[in-house]
Order: sequence, then structure tokens, then C-alpha cells
Amino acid sequence: MKRFVNILEKIQITLGVMFLSVFFIVILYQITTRHLGISAIWTVEMASNTFIWAMFMGAAVMVNRREHFNFDILLKKLTGKKLISVKLFNDLVLLLFNSAIFVYGIQVCQQFWNYNWTSIPELKMGYVWIAIPIMGGTMVIYTINHMIGHLKEWKGGQA
Repeated sequence: MKRFVNILEKIQITLGVMFLSVFFIVILYQITTRHLGISAIWTVEMASNTFIWAMFMGAAVMVNRREHFNFDILLKKLTGKKLISVKLFNDLVLLLFNSAIFVYGIQVCQQFWNYNWTSIPELKMGYVWIAIPIMGGTMVIYTINHMIGHLKEWKGGQA
């Protein structure tokens, strides 16, 4: 499972960097065309949608690396099985939340799939919205992987 999670994280990092790069290129193009007096209305929508993808992929990676928001004052004071119990509880809460993101992300994606971009009608909004269930699904995978690690710690008596 660990190898799969590492590969999945690398794919998400690559996607995030790719979309962030497109975002910056589009913004630079937008700035240049505005100074030249050329209208490029598609740049606003392209920039915001690529930024959405970059942030959602990055958010999922942060869950895997445990660098997301965290209240760790209690974690710093506990040791042993109490610490593992709190980590498992935190992961259970994350699992429920991430599962909801995944399920509702699928529903949103299905509902808005056929909506078109305003500036580029050939593109469907579904390509933007699908980032939500991808983020939620990978967060679920990452959280389950963390929970498996905590259960192994629990059984091994480590902390």
C-alpha cells in the first residue's frame, strides 16, 4: 500500500505543478495582452480553473504528509497508546470528512458536467469539478494508509 500511496502522491504533485505552471503562464499572457490592448477573455476562466486544480491536488498531498491544519497541542503531551488513540480518532474524523467530500464531489460533478465554460464553450465544467472527487478519494486513501500505520503501531506497542 505504501508504494501505491507514494506513486499516487507523485502523480498528484506532478498534476499540481503542471496546473500551477499553466496558471502562471496564463496570468503572464493576460498581463502582456492587456498592456498590448488585446482582449483575451478566456484567460480569466483558464487561470481560475487551473488554480482550482493545483490547490485541490496540493490539499490532498498535504493530507498525506500531515501538513494540513492540525491542533497538535494534545498530541505533543501524549505518549504511547493514548497518543495512537488520539491519532486514530483524528484520522477517523478526517476519513468521514474526506468521504463526504468524495461522495458530494461526485454528485456535484454529475450535476454540472455538461455546463460549458463561458469563454471556451467547447470545454465542459465537469473537467473542473472532477477535481473535487479526485481530491476527496485520494484523501480517503491517504487517511486509510495512516490509520493502517497507527494500527500497526498499536499492535507493536510502539509510539
